[in-house]
Formats: sequence, C-alpha cells, structure tokens
Amino acid sequence: MAACVRLSFLFILAAFVQAQDGFISIDCGIQEGTNYTDEQTGIFYTSDADYIKTGENRQIPATLFPTLPGRQLRNLRRFPEGTRNCYTLKPVVKGERYLIRASFMHGDYENEHPSFDVYLGVNLWVSVSVVNASAAGWSEIITVATSDFVLVCLVKNKGTPFVSVLELRRLGSGMYNVTDESQALVLYNRYDIGSTPGKRLRYKDDIYDRIWSSLDPVNDIVGIRTISATSPTVDIKDADTFRIPPAVLRTAATALNRTAAASMMLNWTSDDPRTQYHLFRHFAEVEQLKEGELREFNVCILGIGCQGPYRPTYLAGSTVFTATPVSGRTLYTTYFEMTEASTLPPLLNALELYSLVNLSVVPTAAQDLEAMLWIRDGYNVIKNWMGDPCVPRIYKWEGLDCSYHESVPPSIVSLNLAAAGLTGAIATSIGNLSSLQFLDLSRNKLTGEIPDFLGTLHSLTFLNLSGNNLTGSVPSKLLQMSKAGTLELSIDNNPNLSTDPCSDNSCKKKKSVVVPIAVSLSVVALLVLVSVFIFWRKYGQRRKPQAAGNYPVVKSSDPLLVLDSHRFSHADIINITSDFKRVLGKGGFGVVYHGQMADGNQVAVKMLSRECQGSSEFQTEAQLLMKVFHRNLVHLIGYCSECDTKALILEYMCEGNLGDLLKDNSSAILTWVQRIRIALDIAQGLEYLHVGCRPPIIHRDVKAANILLNEKWEAKIADFGLSKVFYNDHNEEFTHITTAVKGTFGYLDPEYFFSHTLNEKSDVYSFGVVLLELITGKSAIVHTSSSDSFRISLVEWVRPFVSKGNIKNVIDGRLRGNYDSNSAWKALEIAVACTRPKGVDRPTMSVVVPQVIRLLGSANSEYFSAEDSDYTSK
Repeated sequence: MAACVRLSFLFILAAFVQAQDGFISIDCGIQEGTNYTDEQTGIFYTSDADYIKTGENRQIPATLFPTLPGRQLRNLRRFPEGTRNCYTLKPVVKGERYLIRASFMHGDYENEHPSFDVYLGVNLWVSVSVVNASAAGWSEIITVATSDFVLVCLVKNKGTPFVSVLELRRLGSGMYNVTDESQALVLYNRYDIGSTPGKRLRYKDDIYDRIWSSLDPVNDIVGIRTISATSPTVDIKDADTFRIPPAVLRTAATALNRTAAASMMLNWTSDDPRTQYHLFRHFAEVEQLKEGELREFNVCILGIGCQGPYRPTYLAGSTVFTATPVSGRTLYTTYFEMTEASTLPPLLNALELYSLVNLSVVPTAAQDLEAMLWIRDGYNVIKNWMGDPCVPRIYKWEGLDCSYHESVPPSIVSLNLAAAGLTGAIATSIGNLSSLQFLDLSRNKLTGEIPDFLGTLHSLTFLNLSGNNLTGSVPSKLLQMSKAGTLELSIDNNPNLSTDPCSDNSCKKKKSVVVPIAVSLSVVALLVLVSVFIFWRKYGQRRKPQAAGNYPVVKSSDPLLVLDSHRFSHADIINITSDFKRVLGKGGFGVVYHGQMADGNQVAVKMLSRECQGSSEFQTEAQLLMKVFHRNLVHLIGYCSECDTKALILEYMCEGNLGDLLKDNSSAILTWVQRIRIALDIAQGLEYLHVGCRPPIIHRDVKAANILLNEKWEAKIADFGLSKVFYNDHNEEFTHITTAVKGTFGYLDPEYFFSHTLNEKSDVYSFGVVLLELITGKSAIVHTSSSDSFRISLVEWVRPFVSKGNIKNVIDGRLRGNYDSNSAWKALEIAVACTRPKGVDRPTMSVVVPQVIRLLGSANSEYFSAEDSDYTSK
C-alpha cells in the first residue's frame, strides 16, 4: 500500500552526494547541458533534459536559497501539460535492487499548492500534497529493476505536478532482499540511534547514499543513555550485509541498567491496519567488554514475537529484520529483552522501517515495451508517449490498442502511426510485436523495401502501407495472406512499389506465354462489349423504367431526380400510408408514417412538411441514398417529389431508434453484447461513408435518434439531410471543408463548432458520444441535478470517472453487472479516444472498426459463429 507524503512534516533535506558507479543524480529544472559537482558531498549532478522531453523549468524564490541544505532544491521542473509525464532512468541492470529517491521543494514559486501522484512504472509509489511550501520533502523506494531502465511518472491530480531532485542508487547484493520483483519497500523512517540531535548522515559516510536521521534516545525513551566507540579512528569491519556506515554504528543507545532495559522500546503508528511493514534493526558492540561481562538480548515486536538471543560483535555490524511483514495493527512496538545470562542491557545502533508496496499492476510485455520505445525514439514520434504503453489503461499511448488478461502482461495488438511523419525504413522492432493484429503506417515518408518479417506476424489481419515511398516488390507471404482473405492489405500510392512476385527469368518465360493469351481474350471481350452496345442502342432505349410495387412512374420537375427510377406520385403515397393513418415519429423535417407496399413489405414514409424549410436537406438525402448502399445504412425504396409533396420511402425499422431504447422508461433493456453489436453496425456504416464511398461522405448528424434498429436488432444509420460530400473537379484529397455548423448539441465536434472546418473526424466524435450512450445508458446531455439549468455533456461527465479508474459508476446500472469489465474498459477507451478535443488526435473509423470487432469478440465468445461470419470483415 503506497505511503502518503505530507510535505509539511518531512525533514529538510541535507547535503547531496557524489555519484559513483550505479548512481544517477538529477537536478530537475536546471538548464539543458548544465552539470556540477556538489561542494558538500562531491556528488555529480546533471540536468534532467536527457531523461524527459516534457515540462518546464522553474526556480523557487531566491529569498529561500539561504534556508536550503543544498543547491539541488533551487530549481524544479513542472508539468502543466498532459496527465502523465515520465522520467526514464537508465542505465540500470535488470534484476538488481535499487534505491530511488524523489525530492520536492515548492517554495511558492506559483500561487498554488498542488497534489499529485508519483508512480514507479505502472504502480503507485507515493501521493504528494504540498501543505507547507517552504519545507522540502522526499520519498524513497527500494525496488528490483525488471528491465534496463526505470520509469518514474508524475500523474496530475490537483494543480501542476513538479519535482526538484531524482536520485537512483544501486544497492549491494543481499541488501533488503525481503521482496522480489512483485513488491517494493517505501521508506517510513531511518534513524541513526545515538547520534547528535539534528544531525544528518549520508554519502560519503554511506556508500549507498541512504539518508540517516538522528533520534535523541535520551529525550524519546525513558531510562536510556547514549554510548559510542572510544577510539575516534575506529573502522567498522566489513562483515555486514547491509553495509551500515561506520559513523552510524559508532554510536548506540542502551538502557541505564537491567531495570530500565524493560522500557527500551520504540513505537510507530499506522494509518491503515492493512498496511504491511518490514523492520530492520542494526547492532554493533561499541564498548570493549571486560572479563565476565556479557551483552545478550532478544529482539521483539510486541504481540508478534521475539528473535534471538543475540550477542553484538565488537565493531562488527549485524542486522535483525522481519522475514515476513507485520500488519493488522495501528500501534506497533519494538523492544529489546535481556536474557538471564546477560550482565549488560541491550543496545541499538540504527533502525529502518519500510512499508510494503505490492506491485500488482503488470506492465506491458517486456518485448513489446522495448519495441515501442525503439519505435518512439527511432522515429522521434511526436506524441505524448510517456511511461508504459498499455498500463494504466486510462493513460494508454495514443494510437495503441492492447490485449489484457489476468496475470499475463498486456501485449500490443494494434498500432496506428498513420500520418505521423515517419521517415526511413520500416523499423525492424515492429517485427517483435508478435501479437500485432492491426498496423497502419500510411501517409508517411517511409522508404526502402517492405520487410519480410511482416509476413511472420501470424496475428496480423490489417496492414496499411499506402501513401509512402516504398520500393521493390511486396513480399510473397503478404500477397498470399491477402489473397487468402486473412489479411486486409493496402499498398496504393507507392509509385515505385511492385506487386509482381516474379524476380527470376523463369517467371518471365511464363509471362511470355500468358501475354498472347491475355491479348486474345481482350480482343474477344472487346467484340462482345461492342455487340452489347449496339443491341442496347437499338432496343434498350425503348424500354421505360418501372417503379417498385407496380405504381406508375410520375415525372418530376426536380432536375436532380430525373434520372432515378424509384419515383412515386402523391396518390401513391396516400395509398401506401393508408391516408397517413399511423405516425411513427416526428422531426424538424416533418412526420414519418408507417406504410405498406403492394407486395406487402412494410416501409417508413418520411414526409417533408410544407412549413419546413428543409427542401435542400430533402434533396441531399434523396440523392445520397440513391447512390449508396450498405447493410448498416437505411435503404431508400423510393421518393415523391411532386409539386408540394416531397417524401422519402425508406425500409421499415420495427424496433425504432436507439435514443428511445436507451431511455429510462424503455421497456426493452439492451444487453452488453447487443450494445457492442450496435456500436459495430454504426462504425461499419460510417467507415463505408468515409472510405467505401468515392468521393467520401460526412454524415454530420450522427446521434442516437438517427440510429434505427430492425427486428434482428441490427442498427442502421438514417437521416442524411445534413450530409456533405467531399468532392472537387481536380480529384484532390481534401483534409477538410469549411461550412456552416449544423448538427445536434451534445454530439457536435467541438473543433468543428469553433472553426467551422468539417472532416471525417467530426463523425468520429459523434460516434464516440453514441458509444458513451450505449455504455452509460445516459443521453448526450446529462442533467446533474433536478434543475434543467445544471447540465453537462456526457463526454465531460464521464471524464472524472475514467481518470480515477471508476468503471462501475460509468456502466449503465440497468445491466446489473452483466458485463465483462475488460470489455467495458475497452469500450470506454475507444469512446474516449473518439471524443478527444482535437480531430487529429482521434482515430479514423477504419481504425475503430477492427477495435470494435475485437471488442465484440471478447464480450461474447460465441460471437464468431458461422451465422455471424460477415461481421469479421469489413
């Protein structure tokens, strides 16, 4: 359990120390390239510029300099941007034990007293809260390195996180080996018993740079006196595994007599009885015992038991420590019990107390972590890629998707580096991401050949290398995977890239045979086409188009719709709707009626009200629905554009719209799997509009009310009246268009709202809001009180729960816990990514679709059945 540091109660730091082999000493906040040797200790300090790329340097007020024990506390680095900022401390030796110390001196450099968390890698180390800005504080942790670097991360809570000094010290073999890689020790207290009150001791006296604080036993413990070695030049023998400094072991506290020995005890308190502690008590005889004298005692913890008896050796250190942690109490007492044979009372030279922290959060798999660090540094990726790529989930690196399983390190399954400014060859480190399923390196400036190792990534199902400067031939393995349908491969817009697998003369010989055959077939095909064209010119133009349902065709005065064959008259609309008998719904355009075609099929008839000014929206929707067709878009059956009557005849969706289904008063409660299925349907429909249509189409009004469901609970996107087509006469690729803001409050992309620049990421934002509605069961605008005046967007409402890792208060309570927490977290991560404030930070729908497919697979293990196999590909 992590300790909590209150800076007002921590000791002022003493002089700092010289680095030696296994030391890293960082003065945070000094100018890049600056270094110096501390005058008091001789330790060599460097700038933190080589260990972190984010943050700002600040200096505390100069008026406080005289009160500081060392120059290291004059500066600090603050982190106003980003939630998590991390230092990478290296080099370290994997498997070795290290002491890491973080120091903080605020000094009121700005008028706020922040609180924030410090993480060791992916696990909480300590929570810092500035109470007294004029006092310095520090915290130490002892841990085993699990790789060749150590991450120290500052995570924002309230105000701006900061740090003044970071120090890493490699410890000796056998020191503090009561823990393994799964646990760490956080310092509670370290006392030099018997030293001069107010004195601090550290390097060079302590070769490991532990800070030893004085404890005045005469004042703190009744009936105690201090003793020390008589020779000032005494050299403590090097027989102590813990290498306690000679200066510490030279002094001790002992009882005045046998009677007083019973009162030689020290207490400590715990704020939480669940916290576990390890206690280290250090001994060395400092008096030359006379003949017949014996010092022998047991070392005890009240209510737990004793160890011993022990006879301290003259001028040789030894340590008694808890092999297993103690816990379950709020008040602890350690005491020393004389044996019957002893003639001298017990003594104590030094004491260390640590709380035990379980490093229960498992970091990303080491191979994947190392690969991502190389990719980040090798390509100089300009993203806030800090700390561990996958963990904690709420701080997962942008553009990544990870798999999470209990007791197994997370692995990376999706990497999206589209338009990330990458140059050079495709990094070999990508081949180490063995679980990778989705890889997008499109729209960069990558050069060289496509490496063969991409074909060895057995889990890979999506690979996009389009829009680069790759050369050579596509590896045959990738082409085989693409042909077999196991890999969706995109390699277009690489001018010098060939898909020809042939690279030898034998292949050329085969081509020489194939070419004449191909030419002959082409000639035959051309003759057939010419014959068909002549036949059509002679007979085909005489045929008149017939409307569906055997209704007569009515001429339209609307030039935009003249070429369509699905036109109906006003009389047809009356017949289909039984004189507008049954209303299905109402909107700003008018009313939607239930209808039935001549063949018995049910339809929905969307009428444009005469008072409505939405004629242009009607034209837009009619035109688009005639040109697009997808299983997740509402299908257009016909239309009427006769005089004052304008209507669209659409397929009937018997389960209504998603917005109504998610309301509290809805009789139907969607299961978790149904919700993810609906999210996938919406995502696939939007991906078709953005990618499958040429030119692309932006819906611009994606919301729960515009998502309709049929009898199979399949979702389809409706209402295309506000849609925009990204077309131009020069066949150029648009990044955005500038247009008036239209849409629905709560679903509107904030970037589009303020800049009037529209692109496909605006639909992505709206999709993210709908996904949040599916997750939470709440509407896009949340009422936070009984008064309508207190309203907040769903995106803002969710944010604090996500930052605190509180999933239970986010998920729709009507599910009654019937969902998988991993699946819920993944759904939430997708929604949060889609609703980022800046469009450039959001994924594309092509990225979202495979993520939701995997999400659905994890939500329902029976999902990938034969009847649903069409969901497994786009």
